[in-house]
Amino acid sequence: MISVYEPTRNIADFHIAGFAYYEGWDVYSELNVGTKVELRCEPYNPHDPNAVAIYYGDEKIGYIPRGKNSEFFTYLYFGYEDIFDAFISTVDDDAHPERQFRVVVKLKDKRNAE
Repeated sequence: MISVYEPTRNIADFHIAGFAYYEGWDVYSELNVGTKVELRCEPYNPHDPNAVAIYYGDEKIGYIPRGKNSEFFTYLYFGYEDIFDAFISTVDDDAHPERQFRVVVKLKDKRNAE
């Protein structure tokens, strides 16, 4: 079987949970389609043992929604953050704050590009 290199593959997309409760409003104007964000697990989060926060720079802008975070938490907790790329995929200024931004997570292809 021949494997064909793919730079990335979309594996999840979701709205940012809790956007209105964190620093999202501070960086609102900087969040556009294609803006890169970072996923960070929070193993000591008192509300969700599988919490994965979404950061733009040093600003926490929300979380991966509960129910979609378990696998991401596991990979991030064990140090595999370099296998993911996460970006803002949709911006809807007219939507409720919890529905204004969607994130897409892509899995990087670690095979040789040759």
